[in-house]
Amino acid sequence: MSKVFDLHCHSDQSDGILSPEELVSRAKRQEVDVLALTDHDTTIGLTRAAKKAEEEGIELITGIEFSCQWAGRNIHMLGLNFDLSAQCLKKAVELQAELRETRAVIIADKLAAAGFDGALEGARQFAGSGIIGRPHFAQFMVEKGYCKSVAQCFKKYLGAGKIGDVKQIWPEIEDVVRTVVGAGGVAAIAHPHKYKMTRTKLCAMVTDFKEAGGTAIEVISGQQHRDVTRDLASIARKYELAASCGSDFHAPGNPWQELGRIPSLPEDLTPVWDIWG
Repeated sequence: MSKVFDLHCHSDQSDGILSPEELVSRAKRQEVDVLALTDHDTTIGLTRAAKKAEEEGIELITGIEFSCQWAGRNIHMLGLNFDLSAQCLKKAVELQAELRETRAVIIADKLAAAGFDGALEGARQFAGSGIIGRPHFAQFMVEKGYCKSVAQCFKKYLGAGKIGDVKQIWPEIEDVVRTVVGAGGVAAIAHPHKYKMTRTKLCAMVTDFKEAGGTAIEVISGQQHRDVTRDLASIARKYELAASCGSDFHAPGNPWQELGRIPSLPEDLTPVWDIWG
């Protein structure tokens, strides 16, 4: 029987709901054999997750989801199976933490100008020991009664093009790829279909990504449509990239993003785990 891989998920150390330990235990219950915890711009949960994975008898791969830019667009890049002690990786994570703090202050200032005071402190409380992200601002706004739901917060204030959408502060895609490769890991473009690019632009990004040393692309992200999988598989073939897959799990109750519940990769593609195995 083949192993079940889930190489994209989030804990409460970024924008997920479950602790690293709870996440690993849920993955075990979902019959995941190999898991990568890929919190946004931080590796803070990996040590805790690794300890729990050893107890549960599940293999944990080091992971992170870096925020970066390509042609002025916000892009997410997965780093997989890297050396957690690599200095280049540590420096990159420190930089991302600084950038996220700067971003959080800008978001809070924009929200304050719109009449929503105390957002930074409120978001910090929801972030806890993790890094601050827009979902934490949304949780604060719901608690204060400014919005009825997190979804409404994003629709009105925090989503793309809204006052809390702060762009163009992240490093370039080439720099992030080189960091991951320098740490002995595999760089993979995360959920390419979510960027709403034309196929021509997506292929141009993939070209730059590969020239920088990128070697994989996330062909399957959650319960996506088969046409999306078919198109991303064709890109993987064209550019000779390995294929990654993950649920992009954030919280229980979302069956389209449940741990381990993802379709199988097309058989003719090279799975990303083959290139590090």
